[in-house]
Amino acid sequence: KNPVTVNESLPAALASRGNDVQLAADGSYLVSLWQTEGEFPAMGPMVSAYSPDAGKTWKRGANPAIDNDGSQAHIDLVADWKGNFHAVWLADPNENGYQGLHYARSIDQGKQWSQPVTLDDSTCSCCWNTVAVSPDNKLAVLYRNTAPRDMSLAQSLDAGLTWRHASTVGDFQWKFEGCPHVGGALKYAGTDHIAQLHSVVWTGIEDKSGLYHLSSNDNGQTWSIPRKLGSMAMHGDIAARNRHAVAAIWNEMEPDGASIFYTKSEDGGTTWSVPKRLTEAKYSATQPKLVATKHGFLALWTEKNNQHSSELAWYVFE
Repeated sequence: KNPVTVNESLPAALASRGNDVQLAADGSYLVSLWQTEGEFPAMGPMVSAYSPDAGKTWKRGANPAIDNDGSQAHIDLVADWKGNFHAVWLADPNENGYQGLHYARSIDQGKQWSQPVTLDDSTCSCCWNTVAVSPDNKLAVLYRNTAPRDMSLAQSLDAGLTWRHASTVGDFQWKFEGCPHVGGALKYAGTDHIAQLHSVVWTGIEDKSGLYHLSSNDNGQTWSIPRKLGSMAMHGDIAARNRHAVAAIWNEMEPDGASIFYTKSEDGGTTWSVPKRLTEAKYSATQPKLVATKHGFLALWTEKNNQHSSELAWYVFE
């Protein structure tokens, strides 16, 4: 079909890998969020657009950050099982210069948003956030904290009305004052109240640096022992077709560049297959994403072609 320009009459997107344009769907209702250029580098006002007809036409929605000064970044967006849309983002530097993690929801398919609430007033300012919805409509947000620089889980048991800090996902106790520019990934696997929660997180702590998989059988209150993926892995993603079939994907840093590898588990993350290479390091592939489908998994990433420009590549596996 012919492509439709979503922001034809709206501000241009300021997007980069790790700070991507977001899209969520509930049937034929679509919502998109993106960041635009602002006063500060890599920060700018958020723009919302919605479509009631599966993307044929688009209208501008309200900014979820309605009480914000226009310095939003690292947005994530998801639709729940009741047709509501949920957004998280970073904004509002505190006295130490760190951004806070904020949340709002839309119950009218993206036209309006609830009053924003702060989930954490001091988070890492450069790492992406990930929001996931469970089969019974619980919400979980994975983000990088400041002290220590480990990944934290915020959770809502009532579809976004109230929130709590649930746990640390990979308690590495990483003391670091810089910006790692690496978020994590979070997915529910299974149905109803027996859904398992899976995550991949990266840490730069000395002697344990790398990408790790963890799982939780109690909705993120406790986690399995971190299991390292790859040797020099980072920028990971995870997807699940059901409670048993789970796959993970990541960048592997090599002397000639970055390659994409993936691995699969058929027992809910207890054991994993030998990692399989998808790209050569010379293509500098980065930021892979993984989607579960009816027939298997769809992997997508950005790589350099022979002319050194970026292009999207994909791969399907069972």
